[in-house]
Amino acid sequence: MKKVIITGVTGQDGSFMADYLLKNTDHTVIAGARRLSVTNHKNIEHLKNNPRFKLIDLDITDNQNVEDVIRTEKPDYFINFAANSFVGNSWTMPVNHMNTNCMAVLYQLEAIRKFSPQCRYYNAGSSEEFGDVVTAPQSEEHPLRPRSPYGAAKAAARHLVKVYRESYNLYAIQGWLFNHEGTRRGEEFVTRKITKAVARIKKAIDKEEAYDLLELGNIESKRDWSDAEDFVIGVWQMLNQQEPREYVLSSNETHTIREFVELAFEAAGIHGVWKGSGINEIFEQKETGRVLMVINEKFYRPAEVELLLGDSTKARQELGWEPKTSFKNLIDKMVSSDILSLDGKE
Repeated sequence: MKKVIITGVTGQDGSFMADYLLKNTDHTVIAGARRLSVTNHKNIEHLKNNPRFKLIDLDITDNQNVEDVIRTEKPDYFINFAANSFVGNSWTMPVNHMNTNCMAVLYQLEAIRKFSPQCRYYNAGSSEEFGDVVTAPQSEEHPLRPRSPYGAAKAAARHLVKVYRESYNLYAIQGWLFNHEGTRRGEEFVTRKITKAVARIKKAIDKEEAYDLLELGNIESKRDWSDAEDFVIGVWQMLNQQEPREYVLSSNETHTIREFVELAFEAAGIHGVWKGSGINEIFEQKETGRVLMVINEKFYRPAEVELLLGDSTKARQELGWEPKTSFKNLIDKMVSSDILSLDGKE
């Protein structure tokens, strides 16, 4: 029975990966989570009684802790989903992002080299590495041009992974994952912020109660959104090739945050229209004129990546991978889940 260490298991990607492996393999999942005074284990509560699920304390920024875990467990796979992954926060906490998203990768690679060189290693890369894009769509050949401390840290980690793969013959890869969302997405991310606000506003309207407006920054940014549950399958396929190769995972479609807002409210049965322009633009309910969303300048970033559009042709041809969930169905699923959560049914 093989061992798979997953870091960041309490987050979206880590918990979905644990679900997938426990269902589709006979491997043991060693789930690494950073110890906190207040635990946040909602995404893995359903796994804690599974005999193949082992929860351990693992802080990826603690080099000694990382070495001890890898030396003790000698894993067959190490999947690093732990990260500070909120791009907007990276301007106010740049050192934290570099330590968590880059230096931690170096600690893991060094420990694997010394104590478990047969281990197959995956680090979560990001489309934010492409940043100030020069061509669209972006494939594996697009240059790295990050526009945020977050993107810069991920790009630096990619170079480290390449160095260790080529210098020590490790099976070490870092895929480019374009935006991926789901029912377990953190509430600080714009997509979950939108769907939770829509659920809350829907409830308030139904009960004829007052509500706080949804406030957003740049609604013209374009992103390539997919379902995180589709992506963990692609990550596992990347890890199980004969030779280590890195791929872009994406939907190959791009949509604006404006479109996301429209479809999210429609998923809740609320039809809206846009009024005004620029920072004075609002989104209001078509039938009643109730304001639903406004622009707030504080949510604009110092440097914005305006367009991200992936080209996952290589992954589709060589891995046989493709996303199963459409953009609209992803939003429908997220809104439905957040409405049920408010009802106490989830």
